[in-house]
Amino acid sequence: MGEYPVMEGAQPIFFEGNEVGVLVSHGFTGTPQSVKPLAEAYGKEGYSVACPRLRGHGTAPEEMETTTAQDWVNSVEQAYLWLQERCTKIFIAGLSMGGTLALHLAAKYEDVAGVIPINAAIDIPAMENIVETTDDRYIAAIGSDIKNEGIKELAYDKTPVASIEHLIGMMSRVHDQLSQIRCPILIFVSEEDHIVPPENSEMIFNTVLSERKELVHLENSYHVATLDADFDIITERSLEFIVAHSNAI
Repeated sequence: MGEYPVMEGAQPIFFEGNEVGVLVSHGFTGTPQSVKPLAEAYGKEGYSVACPRLRGHGTAPEEMETTTAQDWVNSVEQAYLWLQERCTKIFIAGLSMGGTLALHLAAKYEDVAGVIPINAAIDIPAMENIVETTDDRYIAAIGSDIKNEGIKELAYDKTPVASIEHLIGMMSRVHDQLSQIRCPILIFVSEEDHIVPPENSEMIFNTVLSERKELVHLENSYHVATLDADFDIITERSLEFIVAHSNAI
């Protein structure tokens, strides 16, 4: 798989800190660049951080086209196991499909201390329409839905239709897993999002069985909220959440 070099800025981030770990996952067609400020904020607080580059991402759409949803799950699971070796408590945050992957891990692993989905995706009708109506191999890019005009997301300039089919299948599976989630959950949702309908976050909030759950609305961000104007809100509220549920010294 080594024929496609990794884009500059798309490298994964791993930081060994204290015994509280935070896994941070980027989204579909994106790279760790989109969540790097958040990963760095957690690292600065002393936490151990794992921010993997999902397989097939951060290289070329042609490589992404050859990967599957299971490959993306494996990428976050490897990061989770890396944290498990070092930490006693692990939190999982994710943007967009990264939030979907975070929810999957929270459903699968009972020892997840808390989950932080940011504009997580479990149902995107527009993408299902694309798969049903196009014969094209690629469609236009979906990256960089950011309100703050001076900022760009490092993402692919086109999207493989085969990968969208894998995303749709994974969203459906995670949708069915939501009722297995019982850990504390802090959900962030942009009120205006041109990629993932905000109703996704409402559905997650209403379906998980977590006793401690909260939905935070972001008024000044589009889809890539981790690079947008509400970044400070996401950072502050998620750090409070981690402290509250980790009993960190």
